[in-house]
Amino acid sequence: MRVSAVDELGRRLVDVALLEGDFTLRSGRRSRWYLDKYRFETEPGLLRELGERLAAAIRESEPGAARIGGPALGAVALAASAAMASGLPFIIVRGEAKEYATGNRIEGPHEPGEVVCLVEDVVTSGGALREAVEAVRAAGLVVRHAVCVVDREEGGADALARLGVRLASLYRAGELLATREQGMNPHG
Repeated sequence: MRVSAVDELGRRLVDVALLEGDFTLRSGRRSRWYLDKYRFETEPGLLRELGERLAAAIRESEPGAARIGGPALGAVALAASAAMASGLPFIIVRGEAKEYATGNRIEGPHEPGEVVCLVEDVVTSGGALREAVEAVRAAGLVVRHAVCVVDREEGGADALARLGVRLASLYRAGELLATREQGMNPHG
């Protein structure tokens, strides 16, 4: 469920979480702007609405999903919110198996063959999602789709496509940045 134009939720994301400066992204790339996921994932009203939007996007993208998956740490709150909105259970995909107790890399009950739709906050190169896809598939689960809040449009969708995973986004970075520009220059 791609939002065709930036709506009120998108404008709120920009107002709350878009930072300008000099940032190094997870991918190693440098950027003059950063969408701070923790600023929108820790705000209950935004998180609730994002969960509802993600749940709708999951239903549209992967109607056969038995579970939602969220890479730790960044997408766990989003996966939980989408799970509450959709009624689908979720799993947490750790960066690596923990070295104590169960030693799990995938947290939460799941059965081999189940279809999982992954959720993510902001996708740049798709690195975190690629790792999550590999981990989930190694556990015997099926991943064909992922849904993110924002696609930075910097190659992540193509990288996932090479793994046979289609990326859907609620927003594209170019649209959000254009909204910011319009807000700063209402006459332009």
